[in-house]
Amino acid sequence: MPASAHDRGLVRIGVISDTHGLLRPAALHALRDSRLILHAGDIGDPEILERLAQIAPVLAVRGNNDSGDWAARLPETLITDCVPGLRALIVHDLKTLACDARAAGCAVVVSGHSHRPLIERRDGVLYLNPGSAGPRRFRLPLSCGWLGLDADGRLHAGIESLEPD
Repeated sequence: MPASAHDRGLVRIGVISDTHGLLRPAALHALRDSRLILHAGDIGDPEILERLAQIAPVLAVRGNNDSGDWAARLPETLITDCVPGLRALIVHDLKTLACDARAAGCAVVVSGHSHRPLIERRDGVLYLNPGSAGPRRFRLPLSCGWLGLDADGRLHAGIESLEPD
């Protein structure tokens, strides 16, 4: 298993998605050293964002299951400079992505929706889906993710299991 962002001395950005109203203690533990937390939608309850904000500032997008006034205030897509040198595009469902991440200067695209963890590079852009941190769906794993930027400006990513040992 790859070393965590903390082990590598990286600037750590926590990534979580598909909590659907459930914030597991294991997710809070996995995100504990984050400088920033990105939530890729299907939050389920605004209290989730409040609890995550006790760890670090939170940027979130609205998922297809998020509704109500609190959710209406969230964007469907967000482009942000997470830390100097790292621009990210956050969207819940990758199939709804309506812009070219590379042309927008984004080094990473963070998404959720599928509940399937994924790290891959496409056309020079890192795509990270942290999987689902909320209620289990089918037999898919429970997980969250992280992004890290090292002192040389290299981008790293990982998936952390939230499964009991």
